Amino acid sequence: MNASQPPHPTPGPSEHALAVTRVSDTQWQAVDGDLVVGRADASRRPDGRLFVSVDAWYDTARDRLAATVLADLPAPLHTVADEADHDAVAAWQRLGFTPVRRERTYVVPTDPHTTGLAPARPPAGVTIVPAGRAQEGPLRDLDRVVRDEVGAGAGWPTMPAEVLPRPAGTTVVDPSKYVVAQQDDRYLGLLRLAPVTRRPRIGLIAVRAEAHRRGIARALLAHTLGSLHHAGTASAWAEADETNTAAIALLEGVGARHVGSILELVRR
Repeated sequence: MNASQPPHPTPGPSEHALAVTRVSDTQWQAVDGDLVVGRADASRRPDGRLFVSVDAWYDTARDRLAATVLADLPAPLHTVADEADHDAVAAWQRLGFTPVRRERTYVVPTDPHTTGLAPARPPAGVTIVPAGRAQEGPLRDLDRVVRDEVGAGAGWPTMPAEVLPRPAGTTVVDPSKYVVAQQDDRYLGLLRLAPVTRRPRIGLIAVRAEAHRRGIARALLAHTLGSLHHAGTASAWAEADETNTAAIALLEGVGARHVGSILELVRR
């Protein structure tokens, strides 16, 4: 790269007209001349809520993309933003979005001597099935059970806001990402670990309601973090809704460090 040239376009449209086009049912793009300067996406969560996101190189493209998406899609619409990114939060609020929930983000150490999980063992009669070894059928059954229990209880609004889109009727996209707690021939709990390049992400820890308060979630976490430490990974990411006191206590109890917050906003 020539050091005399900026690595990105200058912050504003060129002499060409900025055009925003819907390229699919869930995607839009902003083009300045022959250069794509922004994209927007929409995805629907398992509970039916529609989330939108905008990524643009300058404010004009961002605002035009957002306005087009809002005109094309029915309310209510949801989005997420880093609470520390004041410009992004303010931009969404100018468009009529208001905050409805806050999700804490954590860096979780993996060293058992730091987490205090070195002596942790599963409850009597429970074994931990490592990632990639769970049987797909029982895993899918457990996933459906815990999702139904979430829906009947606290509800999906308390679950992590960033949920990957899933093919219709599919609950477990990649079984190799799941660590499972098993008793006899039944799966009682699961932990989903996304192997992100720089730092793995703990995306979900869930236990059947009938098996709560037995230390199963802690055992799943102990196994997963211990395996990461053994593989040379020093830390992982995790998120928890600020109202989910059990998840926060579990994470902070193993030395997880609160490093930021994600806001979910809605436009009704």
